[in-house]
Amino acid sequence: MFVVTLSKTSLKKLGAGAACCALVVFSAMLGRFISTRTVAVAAPVNRIESAQDIQTWFTGYGLEVDGASITADKVKIPRRWDDSFSAFNGVVQQSGMDLARYKGKTVEKWSALLPAASNGETSRYGVLLVYKKKAVGAYLLEKPSGTVLGLQDAQNELANFRRGLQRRLGRAARRAADRQHRTADLR
Repeated sequence: MFVVTLSKTSLKKLGAGAACCALVVFSAMLGRFISTRTVAVAAPVNRIESAQDIQTWFTGYGLEVDGASITADKVKIPRRWDDSFSAFNGVVQQSGMDLARYKGKTVEKWSALLPAASNGETSRYGVLLVYKKKAVGAYLLEKPSGTVLGLQDAQNELANFRRGLQRRLGRAARRAADRQHRTADLR
């Protein structure tokens, strides 16, 4: 049997040490929790002033932009919305933005080709709406069809494409390894 006798001061020191250990463990767990969380809107640029800012903004969403294809126009957001423009705003809201505050305002419309999201038949463009150097809306536009996609849809589609590509590459690698083993067995 083991018996420990502690004075009042040594008991206080032991309690302070235990509290410090608990604080270290808690902060380590909190750091791990924060580092594993994902951020819904990953756009790192707050001020949009140039084509480089457009590239950086779309890169924050995992979309690579062809810098030579970036163009800028001015468009006016209508004061009164019909059902189709309300649906369009729903697509824009997938990027964490809302055009309702900008009814009747003239905004800059920056567009850039997304080569990785395009194929031979359709070209996909990233479009960013900017008001007073602040991003207020974003969506993807397919040409020539004119189909509009939200950024969340594009990210999901791109992730599924990558998973499928990895799966196909994995199968191809397994087949090549099987062929190599068969030829080694025949020798």
